[in-house]
Amino acid sequence: MSNKWLFITGTDTDMGKTVVATGLLAAAKSAGLRTAAIKPVAAGCEDNGSGLQNDDALQLQAAATYQLPYQQVNPVALEAAIAPHIAAAEEGRVLSASRLVGYCRGLALLPVDMLLVEGAGGWRVPINNRETLADVATELNCQVVIVVGLQLGCINHALLTAETVRRDGLQIAGWVGNIIDSQMPRLDENIATLKRLIREPCLGIVPRLTDLTPEQVGEYLSLPAEFETES
Repeated sequence: MSNKWLFITGTDTDMGKTVVATGLLAAAKSAGLRTAAIKPVAAGCEDNGSGLQNDDALQLQAAATYQLPYQQVNPVALEAAIAPHIAAAEEGRVLSASRLVGYCRGLALLPVDMLLVEGAGGWRVPINNRETLADVATELNCQVVIVVGLQLGCINHALLTAETVRRDGLQIAGWVGNIIDSQMPRLDENIATLKRLIREPCLGIVPRLTDLTPEQVGEYLSLPAEFETES
């Protein structure tokens, strides 16, 4: 496999990146692939007696086949549920793309077929005054999966995100529609428009259901072509 790195981004925050990420990990496991996952920076962490931990990162840790200690899954854990660069500044910490890339590359020699990296928020989330999480994905030369939150306004957000990822020189492995608003008017027509206007493949549409397990989500998803060939 030429590129094991898969970066999960969204058209906005709370679009279902972790739902899709864990679903892809489950689908990969079902296909016989070995996986590891990392969320290099997470805001909104809580201390439940084991230090600051993030629920999204814990879900990634549980869904991957290669079990890493929490500190490797989420090396930068920030308490405030706000933009990472602001949360870091309030804690007296400085984030940099090179350091986050280093945490990710620490997993490069693991005996796995997929190295999944989950971002925070959308594609252009700042990590300091000059850099964004997009710089991390670019430095790692990740393939990118865009999670499109299906709600009013999603077409514009999805097209802008896809255009920006391409302009940054990365390959979009595909996009996933995650239904945020089950009562969205003309839902099917919006999905059809996205499929027509985004040239990369749709990897699936995840319904608006409660308590979906990664395995259930994985049933709605196809793996990117790079990984399907290995199954």
